[in-house]
Amino acid sequence: MYQESQLQQMCVRYFRYKYPQYLIYAVPNGGLRNSLEAKRLKEEGVLAGVADLVVMLPQGKSLYIEMKIKGNKQTEHQKAFQQKAEALGYKYYVCYSFDQFKAIIEEELTTTDN
Repeated sequence: MYQESQLQQMCVRYFRYKYPQYLIYAVPNGGLRNSLEAKRLKEEGVLAGVADLVVMLPQGKSLYIEMKIKGNKQTEHQKAFQQKAEALGYKYYVCYSFDQFKAIIEEELTTTDN
């Protein structure tokens, strides 16, 4: 079984190889920080619960993807971010596997092309 980090790395590598014309990037919200750095980052706009990945596709479409491995659930902050993103018209996915990630991207590109 993959760790979430390994799954995310695999998805990013695949996306960048297969779709170099589009953008995918990570939002490094996690990790341990001392209190001064955490305070500074929060003042700079770091927001608890932001999805792990942002995918930028044609026609102004952005996807937010939260990576999880089987058994892991969204935090309350992640659920709140999802609700806000979807209320603003953005697509948000919780992704549990490489195959699911590929299917999400292919489906979104198909609907973008139409």
